[in-house]
Amino acid sequence: MLTFKQLRYFDAVARLGHFGRAADHCAVTQPALSMQIQDLEAELGLQLLERRRSGVRLTEDGREIARRAARILADIRDLKDYAVHRGERLAGTLQLGVIPSVAPYILPRFLPAMRQRFPDLDIHIRETQTHQLTRELIDGALDLLLVALPVEHPDIETIRLFEDRFLLALPPDRRIDSRVRATPDILKDDRLLLLEEGHCLRDQALTFCSLRRVESIDTFGASSLTTLVQMVSNGLGLTLLPEICLDVEARAGALNVMRFADPEPSRTLGLAWRATSPRKRDFVELGQLIAASRPNVPAS
Repeated sequence: MLTFKQLRYFDAVARLGHFGRAADHCAVTQPALSMQIQDLEAELGLQLLERRRSGVRLTEDGREIARRAARILADIRDLKDYAVHRGERLAGTLQLGVIPSVAPYILPRFLPAMRQRFPDLDIHIRETQTHQLTRELIDGALDLLLVALPVEHPDIETIRLFEDRFLLALPPDRRIDSRVRATPDILKDDRLLLLEEGHCLRDQALTFCSLRRVESIDTFGASSLTTLVQMVSNGLGLTLLPEICLDVEARAGALNVMRFADPEPSRTLGLAWRATSPRKRDFVELGQLIAASRPNVPAS
């Protein structure tokens, strides 16, 4: 008979790719973990892992079983959450995933407010790109995501929090008229600095600007908005900045900032969770607090 312990140990090996690290993660000895996985393979009649000196590798069957095991473990976690949180709200542990273009600007205001209002909530933060956060949410490693919408997956439910407008950032020696609004045409004859591939903010900027010419787009491997701001401050090009970052990034570098002509480009920030999660009421309440933690936007 398959057991929860077998699935949990196999899931750890599948994610970490190493018996020793998986054993440490599960707080068991390596022989005990290895024996449980051997029992799982015998029960299923499948070889799930290729064992090597440098670690382990999933077989084709192992990848499919790992995917199914992750979903089962996520459902079990949701079942436990239902029992634990049925009579109380916003207590216990919460695994929150946040994209890099949001975390530095929302969390410094949100986390102190959350600790004051919900002292029994133990929140853990995971910051990475949307595609990785979505995978970890489906697998049950995360409970909630703060990301740019839409997140399109049949097993994920979302709510909108607020619109985050984009502004055009220019070098400090670039003269601008405060009465003039920016348009996408301004960018077509300049170097557009964007985050590296994989960041949703990059895709949103390209969509708005209707730019696909490789020679007009540079990343320099930039993975943070702070890096882009420093490049713009030193005259290397222009970039689009989300409104929520201005009170931080406008201090990090000398910039001129222009608003765009109507309709102003923006992204929708929201929360995402597994549709099977019993904590929707908690997530909606947290979303209200996150929206209230939106940074104040400078007047100019």
